[in-house]
Amino acid sequence: MVEEVEIIVEPVPEIFQATIVGVGDILIHDSLHKDAKNADGTYDFTPMFELVKPYIQQADVAFANQETMLGGIELGLSGYPMFNSPIEVGDALIDAGFHVVSIANNHTLDAGEKGILNAIEYYDANHLLYTGAYKSEEDRAQIRVLEKNGISFAFLAYSYGTNGIPVPSGKDYLINLIDVDRINDEIIRAKKVSDVVVLSLHFGNEYEPLPNELQKMLVTEFASTGADIIFGHHPHVLQPLEWIEQENGRRTYVAYSLGNFLSGQEGIEREIGGIAQLEVIKTVIGEDVAIELRDPRFLPVFTYKNNWRKYKLYPLHQIDDVSILPDAQGHLEKTKKHISQWMPELKFDFE
Repeated sequence: MVEEVEIIVEPVPEIFQATIVGVGDILIHDSLHKDAKNADGTYDFTPMFELVKPYIQQADVAFANQETMLGGIELGLSGYPMFNSPIEVGDALIDAGFHVVSIANNHTLDAGEKGILNAIEYYDANHLLYTGAYKSEEDRAQIRVLEKNGISFAFLAYSYGTNGIPVPSGKDYLINLIDVDRINDEIIRAKKVSDVVVLSLHFGNEYEPLPNELQKMLVTEFASTGADIIFGHHPHVLQPLEWIEQENGRRTYVAYSLGNFLSGQEGIEREIGGIAQLEVIKTVIGEDVAIELRDPRFLPVFTYKNNWRKYKLYPLHQIDDVSILPDAQGHLEKTKKHISQWMPELKFDFE
C-alpha cells in the first residue's frame, strides 16, 4: 500500500508597483497671467512646466495642489487678494502629466460658487480628477479613486478655512473644511475602496519652515486612522518630510508642506519648492494584501522670473547659470539638509 502524501502548494505572491509624485501650491498670480497671455487673448502656461515635465510624466500618479480656482470669470473685487485663473492653467497641468488636483484651500471661494462650478466643469470635461470641493452632496460622497498598475489610490482633501469668506448656506459641499471626525470617517470609507489613501491637508502657518503643533497632532491622528500618504500645503515654504510609524509597523509618509511649486511670490524660500516621489509596492498572497511605501525621493525646483516675466520652473540641480539663480548649488544643499532632517534616507535624484 502506497502512503498518500499531502502536497501543499503555497500561493505565488503577486506584486504590483507604482510611483506617485506630489507638488505643492500652484498659485497663479496676476504676473503669471500677464506672462502667459497671448496676443489673441488666450493663455499658454505650458512653457513654464517644460523643464520639470519629464519628472512628472515618469510617475504613474501625479498630484498637485491647484490653489487658484479655474473660474475663468471677472471678479471686480478689492481688499484681500482674490484669485481667479483661466482654464488654460488646467491645460498646462494635463500637458505636464498631472492626474489629480486638490482644490480645497483658503482661496477656493475667491470666485464664489460660480468659480467652483466652472472649475469642476472643466475638470470633468478634461478627465482631470479633482477632490476637496464639489458641485453637490452626491458629488462629495463619491470617494475619488485612481487605479494604476493594479494599485488603487483614494484622494481626500481638506482646508483649514476660506479667508473668512462664508460658505453659502446649505452648500457645505463647496469646500471640505478640516473636521477631525469627518476626516477620520472618510479615511475609513476610503480604505474600504482603495489600497492607498492619499490625504491632502491645507494647513499650517504661512512662511514657517517647520510644522506647528496642530499640524503634528493632525497628521498623527490621521495616520493612526489609516492615511498612507499625507501631502501638506499652505505655508508656501518647504517643511521637512517624515515617517509616522504605528505599533504594527505600518508607516505613513508625511510632507508637512511641499511649498510653492509655481507662484509669483518673491523670496528664495518661497521660490524653491519641489517634487516629492514615493514608490508603492502591493503584494497579494491569496486573500492577503500588503502595502509597502519605500524609496522616498525629492527633486528641489526653483521658480525663475525676470522682471515678473519669463516664468519657468527649473530643477535646482540643473542650474549652472548665475543669471538664473546665484549660488544655486548652495541653495540646493541647504534645501536638501532642511527637507531631509527627519528622513535621512531621502534621495535627491529620480534616476
